[in-house]
Amino acid sequence: MATYIVGDIQGCYDELRDLLTLADFDIDTDQLWVAGDLVARGPKSLKTLRYLKKIGAKIILGNHDLHLLATAIGVHPVKAKDKTAAILEADDKQALLTWLRHQPLLLEHPEHKFIMVHAGILPAWSIDKAKALAKEVESELHGKDYKSLLKNMYGDHPSAWRDDLTGIERTRFIINAFTRMRYCTLSGDLELHSKLAPSQTDNNQLKPWFKIDRQHDQPILFGHWAALLGYVDEQDLYALDTGCVWGNSLTMIRWEDKKKFSLSCPAYG
Repeated sequence: MATYIVGDIQGCYDELRDLLTLADFDIDTDQLWVAGDLVARGPKSLKTLRYLKKIGAKIILGNHDLHLLATAIGVHPVKAKDKTAAILEADDKQALLTWLRHQPLLLEHPEHKFIMVHAGILPAWSIDKAKALAKEVESELHGKDYKSLLKNMYGDHPSAWRDDLTGIERTRFIINAFTRMRYCTLSGDLELHSKLAPSQTDNNQLKPWFKIDRQHDQPILFGHWAALLGYVDEQDLYALDTGCVWGNSLTMIRWEDKKKFSLSCPAYG
């Protein structure tokens, strides 16, 4: 059995299936892990969700997935550019959204011990702390008051982590770190608006989250940051969002031999 990890699919269903064929993925024996952002901007988010649910893919939640859940309960209107209306009109809508809502923010492979997150892990958090904080939010998201969480998760504050944060401020920070983070300030606070690759910015007050002293001693696979185009010069760090929906490519890695598979994509976003 081989383990394959793919970056942000964002509704690019046809490209996903073609990439799996390219890699000789065996649906009966191999396992697919998905680094969040299953939906939005690509043309076939509904088919993507149905397929991933059917094959038992291991997935984590990205910011677009959480936004879909919030949209489904009326927190925000459906945006045409997200191309997710078909999900909300589908006969199996409730089953798909319930399945999606019960997915985690962080996964650790039981054998290979790599960590998969959508955006990253705050530099100040150890892996054990990140696991515990992810569980906090997952417990809320799986519980009776999940609608309150989805309604109040939006916003950029607080930007600094404190262990004594409570309530929605604590929850919002954890969600932002796991699903929206790219850059941090030099002191390790979140900066949630810069999206350019490090080579394209001259802001010397910011660093990519993975360039700030980290307490992470396990391999980390992440998506979210399309502008990186898969490039990070850090050991045991794998960036998998290579901008499929923006006309670049969809990328997947086979963990056992670290072989990468990529497929060029048309621009949908």
